[in-house]
Amino acid sequence: MKNRTLCPYTVSAIGLGAMPVSMNRDNTYPAREDAIAMIHAALDAGVTLIDTADIYAPADAEMGHNEQIVRDALASWGGDTDGIVVATKGGIVRQADGGVGRDGSLPYLRSAVEKSLRNLGIDAIDLYQYHRPDRWMVYGDIMDNLKTLREEGKVRQIGISNASVEEIDIARQVLGEGVLVSVQNEFSPKHPGSYDELQHCAEHGIAFLPWSPLGGTGGGARDVGERFGAFAAIADDHGVSPQQVVLAWALSLADVVIPIPGARRPASITDSARAADLRLSDDELSRCSAAVGLEV
Repeated sequence: MKNRTLCPYTVSAIGLGAMPVSMNRDNTYPAREDAIAMIHAALDAGVTLIDTADIYAPADAEMGHNEQIVRDALASWGGDTDGIVVATKGGIVRQADGGVGRDGSLPYLRSAVEKSLRNLGIDAIDLYQYHRPDRWMVYGDIMDNLKTLREEGKVRQIGISNASVEEIDIARQVLGEGVLVSVQNEFSPKHPGSYDELQHCAEHGIAFLPWSPLGGTGGGARDVGERFGAFAAIADDHGVSPQQVVLAWALSLADVVIPIPGARRPASITDSARAADLRLSDDELSRCSAAVGLEV
C-alpha cells in the first residue's frame, strides 16, 4: 500500500469509510462479526486510515454504533495498530422526531467528543472533523470551539467536512496556519462538484478526503462502470474493476487526495485498496476526467 500525508500522519493512499456497516441507503447491515471482518480485511490490505462518525448508526438510540465497531475491530485484529489513524466526526444531532439537526456550540461538541472517546476506547481522537455547518452559528466561532477542544487535549488534529472554499479559508484563519489538516467532501464521478475545494486543498497542503468516492451506497458504487463507460472500458484494458479505476483517477488529481471508499464486505475494501497500485496513462486519466465533465 502506498502512503500519503495527512499531517502529521502518514497514512495509506486509500482509506476506509466505515459508515456502510451502520448506515446506508439499503437499510441492510451486516452482522457485527461480519462488519468487524470487513475492517480486518481493510487492515490486512494495508489500510491505515479509518473514517467514522458518532452519527453513523442504524437508529437514533444507537449513536456511536459505528465508532464501537471500529473500536472492537482494532482491539481484535492480530496486527500492530500503532500506525492506524482513526478519524471521527461530530456536530450532527439526532432529533426526537427522527430528523437531524446541527450544533456547533462548545458544550455540545465537548460532550460529543467525550462520547466518541468512550465509544472508541481512547484518550484522544487522532482526527476530529466537524461534520456539517451549523447555519445558525458563525462558522468562525465553531472553528474556535474546535480549537479549544484541541487545546484541552481531547483532539489531536482538526478537520472539516462538507465545507466550501470560503469555509476552508475561515477555518485556516481561525485555527492558525497548518492546524486544519483535512477537508472531507463528497467527490465522485457522479458528484464532481467539490473539485474547486480539492484544488484549494492542494494549493494549501491540506488533505482532501473524498467521501462516497465511488458513488455511495444503494447501487451508486456498484453501478459506476455502467453509468460512466470510460471507467469500465479502461478497467477491461487493465483487467481490474471499474471501481479501482475510479479511485486511481481520484488519486491522480492531487497528491493530497486520500479517498475513503465505504464497504460492507471484505471483498469490496480489498478490491478498493488495490487502486493505490494501479497506474493509468495520461490519456486514460484524461478520458476519465472528460467522462465526468472535468477539465483537468
